[in-house]
Parts: sequence; C-alpha cells; structure tokens
Amino acid sequence: MRAWLFQDHRQKNKLGDKTPWSVGWVDPEGKRRSKRIGSKSMAEKVRRKREGELAAGTYESVAHKPWDVFRKEYETKVASQTEPGSQMSTGIALDHFERIINPQRVSAVKPATIDDYIAKRRKERGLKKNSKVSPATVNKELRHIKAVLRVAHEWGYLAKVPRFRMVREPEKLVRYVTGEHFSAIYKACDAATLPKALPYPPSDWWRALLTFSYMTGWRISEPMALRRDDLDLDAGTAITRHGDNKGKRDDLVPLHSVVVDHLRTIACFEPVVFPWYHNRRGLWSQLLKIQEKAEIHLPCHEKHEHTPSCYVYGFHDLRRAFATVNAETLSGDALQKLMRHRSYSTTQRYINMAEHLNRSVETLHVPEVLRVGAG
Repeated sequence: MRAWLFQDHRQKNKLGDKTPWSVGWVDPEGKRRSKRIGSKSMAEKVRRKREGELAAGTYESVAHKPWDVFRKEYETKVASQTEPGSQMSTGIALDHFERIINPQRVSAVKPATIDDYIAKRRKERGLKKNSKVSPATVNKELRHIKAVLRVAHEWGYLAKVPRFRMVREPEKLVRYVTGEHFSAIYKACDAATLPKALPYPPSDWWRALLTFSYMTGWRISEPMALRRDDLDLDAGTAITRHGDNKGKRDDLVPLHSVVVDHLRTIACFEPVVFPWYHNRRGLWSQLLKIQEKAEIHLPCHEKHEHTPSCYVYGFHDLRRAFATVNAETLSGDALQKLMRHRSYSTTQRYINMAEHLNRSVETLHVPEVLRVGAG
C-alpha cells in the first residue's frame, strides 16, 4: 500500500496564490482517502507517515460520522439489546452530553471535550432544591458516555477513546439499618395502610417484606417479582429469575426459618408472594410512614433543602445491613453468592466496612492518668 501527493487546483491557499498540497491514499478497506496539508514539505512528511502506517498495519481509519447519525445507529444496534433501565440511563447521559457539548461529528470528541462537559455539568442544579449535580451522578453519566464512545471507536468513527477524569466522590459512611432500628420499624408496621384487599392485614405484609429483605439481602425489585411457584416453603428455598435480578441469572436461594415463618403469614392465591396493586411510589411512602411511627430520624449532612426522606432508611439500606452484619460470620465467597455480586470487589467493600465498624478499640493504650482509679 502506498500514499501519494497531489494538488487540487480548484483551491487556493488563503496566504497567497499557491495551490495547496494534499496527501491521498487507499485505506485497508479499499476506500480512497485524502487530507489537505498545505505546504509540500509538510505533505511529504504526512505521506511518509501514512504509508508507514499502511505498511505496518497500524493505520486507523476514522470516518467523519455525524453525531446524530451515530447515535441513532447505536440505539438501533446496541442499546436496543440492553435492559430498559440501562437504555434509559444511557439516553439520559447522552441527552445531557448533547445539550451541553452539542457535538457535530463523532471524530471531534477529544479529552478536552469530556473535561468541558464535566466542568459545565457539575455547575448545574441537582434534583433537590439548592443543590448541585452530585459527583456520583456525573460519574454515572460519564460511564455511559464512555461505553458509547468505545463502540464508536470499534466502528471506526473515533480514532481513540478519550481519557475520562472521573469526579472524586466523597467517602461517606455507608448507611445501613441497625438491629435496634430494625426492631423499632418492625414493631411500627401497624401504621401501614397498604396493600389493601388481601386476606391478611398490611402489617403482616410489611413485616414479611422487611424480614425477607433484611435476612436475604435481595434488592427490593427481586422480592416484589418473586412468584409463588418459585417459592418452596417446605424446602425453605426461593428462586430469583434472571429477568428480575441484576446478575441476569437464575439462582436458587436458601431461606432462614424466620423468613419462612413470616412468608407463611401472607400465604394466599395471588401469583406473586408480595402482591402490590397500587402506585409503585406508594411503596416508599408507606415505608416512610412506618419509620415516622417508629420515630426514626437519621442525620443528613448533605447540602440541599431537606425532605422527610432524608431522615429515614431506604430499601437498599436493608440490603447493606445484610452484608454488613453477616460479613464477619460468612466467608467472602458465601457472602458474594448470597448477595449475587458479579464482582468480588463489590463484596469486599462490605467486608472492609464491617471490619472498620467492628474494629476493637479496647486494646488501645490508655495513659495512667486516664485509667479508672488513677490519682
């Protein structure tokens, strides 16, 4: 393969009457390419470089694909094959990217483009009043944008995926439901008024759900999707299906006898174990109502206008509690299996947190003057 120099006499150099020089070549796919350089000496350098790349097989062809065309192509060929939640998150990230950067061509996205996006996005208003977009939100968007640009690179529309400087997130103590607070919440379930029209009171439904979540570590979407034909109370097992969990695989999970006992109290002929035929938002409203009855009031140190939800636990805090309180008694492999983490590094974070919280301080040196009975 070779490259050559040529002049296009239809163009004139703006600095004079000289005709600019260009470099032409045929790429590995057999397509003719060209690039206008200007001076003959510079064009000769580019020619030698391009010829060397073609001979060594290191040439990377970058098509000048319009951004809007690429996005439609990506959504049709790639995004459509992912989960609805992932599609939505990617779409939101790309919408913000296009609104702030307004990219015209894929090949024009450089490291400076990404840094510009980060700087401008971080100054925008967050979801809560008097707050800015959180570092975690920005990083989530960056991960989706980077995944999209990787595809652009694979398709030959981007010479190199730009470097992403992730925003540093504050290292906060992880919130999880303590045993004392769980007891208070469990006792306050009588405050629940939903779900209705079931052969048992709402309080039984909530005590079963909270116990199930606290003692299995399942994400809230999993017990809400659990079908009765996937539950065997006599064997003490439940199956979480690949379409209902984040790991995208079927799992047979053993249940503690305490969980089984609570599930027996809500036995009925509904197709799912935890029937909820109300607005999904109402699920969180009822959890808030129960915690207010239990007088749960957690501190919130975030800099935004606070709402009642700032001071109570969320469903995921039950999952964190399962991992935290069991990290010392279960092996890492067993905890990973029960939590269904795809990566062991995720499980390790819970183990490290448990070790940090349970680290004994009784062996620390105490100066003589501070000891009981001293002086």
